[in-house]
Amino acid sequence: MNADKAQIGPTAPGDSRYPHQELTEQIIGAAFEVHRELGPGFLEKVYEAALVRELSQRRIQVVSQAPIQVRYKGQPVGQYYADLLVDEAVICEIKTVDGLTSVHKAQLLHYLKATGMEVGLLMNFATPRVELKRVVLSK
Repeated sequence: MNADKAQIGPTAPGDSRYPHQELTEQIIGAAFEVHRELGPGFLEKVYEAALVRELSQRRIQVVSQAPIQVRYKGQPVGQYYADLLVDEAVICEIKTVDGLTSVHKAQLLHYLKATGMEVGLLMNFATPRVELKRVVLSK
């Protein structure tokens, strides 16, 4: 898999192509807990704040609205703010929409490419069950 392709969706446990697997599993568990407690219906900011609290209680480093420098050919060209940056390794984008679309996945993929990070989680809290997509960018 080259840098122009991404793996979207689940991978087999222990799959070496999937970096930060243990961390993303912990984040997903925290997202399930938040959704179990709150259910659907709130704005993104509510889920973001609840997820920050849940991850912090689990002693996982998390920064809300983390500024991330975007580079173009090695030069800074702007800044983007990740909904959550977990353990300086995983970008989490939180949505409250009817369903995740290819546009949402593309947005996260571009964030990964622009920042040089490998792993992102796309989370939708507006559905009856939290909807999650993992995006892994190969380097």
